[in-house]
Amino acid sequence: MNRFAPGKLRLSKWTACQPRNREKHFMVIDLQHDELGVLVQVELQTVHSGRSEWIDWRALRDDSAWKLGWQ
Repeated sequence: MNRFAPGKLRLSKWTACQPRNREKHFMVIDLQHDELGVLVQVELQTVHSGRSEWIDWRALRDDSAWKLGWQ
């Protein structure tokens, strides 16, 4: 399990353990909070193509899918 503070995810760098379409390195570019200010989703942008997608921030805790930093 990857350990990190959810409030400090903005501009953090991540490596996908199983890259698709040569998209391996990602950066968190935006955070989405609910009405109470609780983090719900993060927007990941690929370094290779610039494509972005929204995912549940808890998915980044799975160390079999994501590694903290660019590796």
